[in-house]
Amino acid sequence: MLLQELLTGYKLVLASGSPRRKDLLGGLNIPFEVWPTEHQDESFPSGLDTEIIPQYLAKKKSLAFTGKLDNSTILITSDTIVACNGMVLGKPADMVEASNMLKLLSGNMHTVVTGVCISSSSRSATFQSSTNVYFRNLSAEEIDYYVQHYNPLDKAGAYGVQEWIGFVGVERIEGSYFNVMGLPVQRLYIELVSFLQNNS
Repeated sequence: MLLQELLTGYKLVLASGSPRRKDLLGGLNIPFEVWPTEHQDESFPSGLDTEIIPQYLAKKKSLAFTGKLDNSTILITSDTIVACNGMVLGKPADMVEASNMLKLLSGNMHTVVTGVCISSSSRSATFQSSTNVYFRNLSAEEIDYYVQHYNPLDKAGAYGVQEWIGFVGVERIEGSYFNVMGLPVQRLYIELVSFLQNNS
């Protein structure tokens, strides 16, 4: 059964301020609402395995909506991190940190991990998707140009793969391209179908 049919009688909600996630979910050709999220606490326990951090944060974001979901609402929350050389990179605090993140990614492979939580009033399910991204060596001028002409502050790892830096810097990708943009929509489609079939 198509997801479009399974969603009959449900209200699907994307709880995210990310325009990229909104566009990606829109690509599934399903009706949904966007609920804005306030500045949320994105801290996590030290020692948490890197692969688990985004799932932990996606679940944590969903808890902010406890009591706001009725029986017909399905909520999607997510979080993305970048892991490189044993370091976990979230969103940079300022332009200097953005430049430093890009210098770290330059000439290296990094892993983009997105965690997603699907919730209803009675239960939730989480999953994560990982993609390896290989950057060529970027010059200082290229990094400066990107940081000055784009908005690296709202992106994990300080870059958007769909922007100029992705076109000129990414050599290859192993895994979901859409995951690097912020939402693994192919996997999300499958997980939503499963969630809704088990919800009835």
